[in-house]
Amino acid sequence: MITTLLRALPPAGRGKAHGRLAAAVLALALAQAAVLATAPAHAAGYPDQPIHFIVPFGPGGLADISTRLVAQKLGERFGDRTVVENRPGAGGVLAATAALHAAHDGYTVIVFSNGTAISTSLFKLPYDPAKDFAPVSTMAYFDLILLTKAQGPLHSLADVLAQSKKRQLVLGTINPGSTQNLSAQLFKSTTKLNATIVPFKTTTDVVSALIRGDVDVAFESYAAVKGFIDAGKIMPIAATGTKRSPWLPKVPTVHESGIPYEVTGWNAIFAPAGTPPEAIRVLNHQLNEVLRMPEVQQRFRNLGTEAAGSTPAQIGARLHSDTEKWARVIKQAGIQRQ
Repeated sequence: MITTLLRALPPAGRGKAHGRLAAAVLALALAQAAVLATAPAHAAGYPDQPIHFIVPFGPGGLADISTRLVAQKLGERFGDRTVVENRPGAGGVLAATAALHAAHDGYTVIVFSNGTAISTSLFKLPYDPAKDFAPVSTMAYFDLILLTKAQGPLHSLADVLAQSKKRQLVLGTINPGSTQNLSAQLFKSTTKLNATIVPFKTTTDVVSALIRGDVDVAFESYAAVKGFIDAGKIMPIAATGTKRSPWLPKVPTVHESGIPYEVTGWNAIFAPAGTPPEAIRVLNHQLNEVLRMPEVQQRFRNLGTEAAGSTPAQIGARLHSDTEKWARVIKQAGIQRQ
């Protein structure tokens, strides 16, 4: 380029012009590099085919509904290039295996959750979530709530702790190894509670036992029991998050009672390891943009969750810390690896 420009100059001016032109061309090249570094990857063609979101849960659940909402909004930005596929079963193994068998090109991603961190210690997985997958961004955070019978004798966390000094309490959760079940295990060990934990197959079974009086306290997500709370059959007495839930602002956290206890559930997007960094960068940017949309924030709030994106490093660190946390809980509870 410099040589071409110099040929158009008189011989006498070529020496002096050479230095000025070289500096100008260098400045132009640096400016172009800076623009390319900040330009979205889809300017270079990504995505130019549908992005598959694999959900390791069945249709209609919290993760499924929130993923479909996010995928829809991303599709509007990407030209309807998103597809949601449900692959439930086997503790997430079916979904993860499908993601790993797909091309690691940015067109297949998977929904991970705090349950992914738990399954690492519960099951002998044919993959390592932290090593075989690359973090993209969180989608949502949610806490659990401690529930009692609405017309029962326990109306606060203080009542629960006091009653456990008089008799052994019964804590109800869904199946062993679930976030709800392990949250109860962690609560029991943290508070030194005199209690036994009874697992049930479904949330409805847990609530029915709570209403009958077979269970004193239940652990469940707000989204799963909202209808029972609204009907006045059960009552939330504490939340497990670090701050009060926006949908239950009058319900204190366990931590507010001076107990060093916190459980926060999350859903996030991960991609198979080896996915091009450019694709991850675009997905992260667009996911965060979508999750900041007021209508998306409100829809998630209606589901009992808080829409929130993150950097890849932040959700990667969360997966690591939660894996270690639940490994300790599982070991202390004496739950055998399957």
